[in-house]
Amino acid sequence: MSNRQRIARITLDERTVIRRSADIEHERRVAIYDLLEANCFQPAGDFSGPYHVLMGMEENRLALDVHDENDAPLTRILLPLTPFRRIIRDYFTICDSYFQAIKLASPSKIEAIDMGRRGLHNEGSDLLRERLDGKVMLDHETARRLFTLVCILQIRS
Repeated sequence: MSNRQRIARITLDERTVIRRSADIEHERRVAIYDLLEANCFQPAGDFSGPYHVLMGMEENRLALDVHDENDAPLTRILLPLTPFRRIIRDYFTICDSYFQAIKLASPSKIEAIDMGRRGLHNEGSDLLRERLDGKVMLDHETARRLFTLVCILQIRS
């Protein structure tokens, strides 16, 4: 993909967010920073980037509103999140374990939990790429960072 086929700006619709832990807020900042540093993103259609993506939730669906660099709307992608429920639930559980472990556990225990966390994260990002196939072309690392943001948008309290 060309250098123009990328996300230049991303905005999360966080109207449903009540509160987040410092760890989750850190993960959000890192995911957005890493995403903007390097990504490949090309919505289906005759569009030219770079893109501004507004990412939010709408009736249990992920909503990606893709705009051009002047904020003119280009396309809207709605993706049901039902197929992601188990992965997101398991990912939250293992993240909680990981955040607790980094405070008290041995390095080998932390590494084992982190391997499981990365495995679930990869599973979620692969599913995201699969579900977006034909709608958006993106690389593995972009899918990983977007999956992190999908998970963060799922936090309600």
